Amino acid sequence: MRPIQELGQIVRQRRTDMALTQSALAQLSGLSRATINQIENGSIRDLSLSRTARLLDVVGLNVQLSPARPRPSNGNAILAHRSALELAAQTASVSYRTTLPASQLGEVFSSGEVAPHFLPHVFTLLEEAPVSLLARVVEEMHSQAGLAHAAVWQTMRQLARRLKSTRPIWL
Repeated sequence: MRPIQELGQIVRQRRTDMALTQSALAQLSGLSRATINQIENGSIRDLSLSRTARLLDVVGLNVQLSPARPRPSNGNAILAHRSALELAAQTASVSYRTTLPASQLGEVFSSGEVAPHFLPHVFTLLEEAPVSLLARVVEEMHSQAGLAHAAVWQTMRQLARRLKSTRPIWL
């Protein structure tokens, strides 16, 4: 499969999971709907890196470059990585005295129910967190709780609307 076809499939799947139309994605990324359609169909002839980056940023993806031959890693280079839910909970709690636990945030995105004292935390997260972090949370909820990607995005969207978010991705 050609890279542009792979990109198109990934973008289409993420857009669908996020319940965005091609027109909505085009508006959010500053591209035309026809361009989005060509990308998703793998028929676009030329797509600049800056246009690709804008599109991927909107859907919470990025391009990662790596050496053709990865260097051997040593044991000292391995860092413990925090889970997406832990990072999201920390992001949601940064301006508040009470900390939203990662486990509680997972419950929020599983059930759509938020304890009243955590409403500001969830609002802050959905309004201000990078989409890439939200996408990582969706991936983690899928792999750990078995929830469908689209279901988690839908729960986030419903919460954002209930909390009156003005972020374009949720409108």
